[in-house]
Amino acid sequence: MMPSACESLVDDIEDMVTSHEPTPHERQFARKSIVPHARKHKQQSVGEELQADSVIPGTQTVWVRTWGCSHNNSDGEYMAGQLAASGYKITDNSSDADLWLLNSCTVKNPAEDHFRNSIKKAQEQNKKVVLAGCVPQAQPRMDYLKGLSIIGVQQIDRVVEVVDEAVKGHSVRLLGQKKEKGKRLGGARLDLPKIRKNPLIEIISINTGCLNACTYCKTKHARGDLASYPIEELVERARQSFQEGVCEIWLTSEDTGAYGRDIGTDLPSLLWELVKEIPEGAMLRLGMTNPPYILEHLEEMAKILNHPRVYAFLHVPVQSASDSVLMDMRREYCCADFKRVVDFLKEKVPGITIATDIICGFPGETDEDFEQTMDLVREYRFPSLFINQFYPRPGTPAARMEQVPAQVKKQRTKELSVLFHSYNPYDHKVGERHHVLVTEESFDTQYYVAHNKFYEQVLVPKKSEFKGKMIEVDIYEAGKHYMKGHPAEDTQVFTPSIAQPLQKGQVSGLSQELKMPHQNGVRVSKDSSMLTGWSWRLEGDGLKLISLGLAIAAIIVALVIEKFH
Repeated sequence: MMPSACESLVDDIEDMVTSHEPTPHERQFARKSIVPHARKHKQQSVGEELQADSVIPGTQTVWVRTWGCSHNNSDGEYMAGQLAASGYKITDNSSDADLWLLNSCTVKNPAEDHFRNSIKKAQEQNKKVVLAGCVPQAQPRMDYLKGLSIIGVQQIDRVVEVVDEAVKGHSVRLLGQKKEKGKRLGGARLDLPKIRKNPLIEIISINTGCLNACTYCKTKHARGDLASYPIEELVERARQSFQEGVCEIWLTSEDTGAYGRDIGTDLPSLLWELVKEIPEGAMLRLGMTNPPYILEHLEEMAKILNHPRVYAFLHVPVQSASDSVLMDMRREYCCADFKRVVDFLKEKVPGITIATDIICGFPGETDEDFEQTMDLVREYRFPSLFINQFYPRPGTPAARMEQVPAQVKKQRTKELSVLFHSYNPYDHKVGERHHVLVTEESFDTQYYVAHNKFYEQVLVPKKSEFKGKMIEVDIYEAGKHYMKGHPAEDTQVFTPSIAQPLQKGQVSGLSQELKMPHQNGVRVSKDSSMLTGWSWRLEGDGLKLISLGLAIAAIIVALVIEKFH
């Protein structure tokens, strides 16, 4: 029996695109020149025609929700920026939005549960939905994703196209990989418009994917193998960020230590070029790196982490201190390798903060294995420790292994948490004086959050003149995760930003913006950005009138054509 047409699935619309595909900028410019043609409709009421034609993309309000790592947050900022540059209004209030853009994380079950529940909530509220991030990229055919539009992790530069179609009621999925001459690229361009969650902090993804094949990891299914951005593109992005008032840069990826191995360079080479661009008083924070790749660059990394404009901070996940468990995880290092990294950096970079991750209850973990992990924490007393109870992710090798009983996993997670909270890493710093960079507001809104050279959190008085500044403080109190400091009597407030920071919600990457005043309820703005040419947008109440006028005009044209047919 011959298969039906429905049984033949096309994996991705990208598979049918030729090498002559227009660039996102050419495609965006082409959208401006499209001329609609009326076509004959049989037995279609005027009301139906009015409803269809009155949906004009770019006039709606969008709520962007992101879960997960810094890389995912950067993707969310880029998508919000492009939508805003195309005319959409970005809101922090989900109930005000016409469409929800949900940017997911696939690392743990709870994150995916939140994502799934948000989809259900959006549907209950009759919101349009577009999905992004690692969950739909890794498993786009899951039942609860059926019929919904998806933007892939390497296709975020086309988010406007997907949202345009979604607001019209269409379902679109773009999940392909970015390639050039057959070689996989790091992803979308770095110079796209974005809206930074914090105008003072720029998150730069230096590569996507990794070289590992960890048995518990679902992210690999979404992000794939290592693909690095060229050094010159990353340096240019950092340079642009500083010109927009940024005073702190975070480098992020699935494994920063593996950077450049696919393009013939390495992480230290990138970092030495980046530090040349950092203004005095501004800081660079390096993201997570796995032990195998950083081992090769320890000498250079120590020199870089001692640089005055680089935080003496490194996130190196160990996951377990048992070599047996590490082998089952396919982590490609042993506990001794991890210790070598930590010991060397502690010796060469005095005061360095080493953050790490631990998984409790990985399949096959014995009591003896877990005790080795407890001993490691007792020995190093990590000031920053991310404790994760193991969750089997569907489709991973670890999900097929014999599982540790749930109660045992919970107990081990609790024991490790109790150990972690048994020591206070900052008590000895009370009375010290530190230079700190103030970049954020505390969760309770009572303080500003600053960080010292070792990326240790210092809460300072909430005075507007401190935001985005480097100041000197005296530490008078220490908690488990923070210190409190008051400005030193002779402190001088130093401004590291070389330009005025953007306002919260303002779009980064727009080189010019000429806005005309409101006239008769219509505001016309002319934006120049990464987009090819000039684009004109209409905003305000006047847009609604024009939208209605276009809809009525379309009806009249259709009726005239119908008459002559």
